[in-house]
Amino acid sequence: MYQEVAYVAYHFHWTLDEILCMEHKERQLWVKEISEINKEINKSRK
Repeated sequence: MYQEVAYVAYHFHWTLDEILCMEHKERQLWVKEISEINKEINKSRK
């Protein structure tokens, strides 16, 4: 859970309370979305 919270907070700058209020499944969905965004950004830099 710490990794999920840190990942979302780092990329979206949401507060700890905002992130912890989410269900685990919702946090996982945001982690997946952030990961996809990062993949697209990295593709465009090549």
